[in-house]
Amino acid sequence: MSPPARNEPSLVAILAALDNPHRLRIIAALRGKTNYVSQLARDLDISRPLLIMHLKKLEDAGLVSSDLEVSEDGKAMRFYQLVEFDIRLTPADIAKAAAKLPKD
Repeated sequence: MSPPARNEPSLVAILAALDNPHRLRIIAALRGKTNYVSQLARDLDISRPLLIMHLKKLEDAGLVSSDLEVSEDGKAMRFYQLVEFDIRLTPADIAKAAAKLPKD
């Protein structure tokens, strides 16, 4: 895995975001398409507040992005899409990430 850019999420943040079944289902649902929160919540059969919490975690990790659009009737809708990613891990990548972790 190449080193993160200055504002790019850490390996730990990315792995933490992927460590949840709801977030894996969200990624699968967004594969190849863009969707808005209400429809995505219906598709995944989860509440909007729970979905929004998981989408925030995925967005903070750089795995999804969002755009706010306003319809003709003035209704704001947030659309989410996947950010292309290809995660490959080596022991060296993990060692670098571990070296950056705070010591308890």
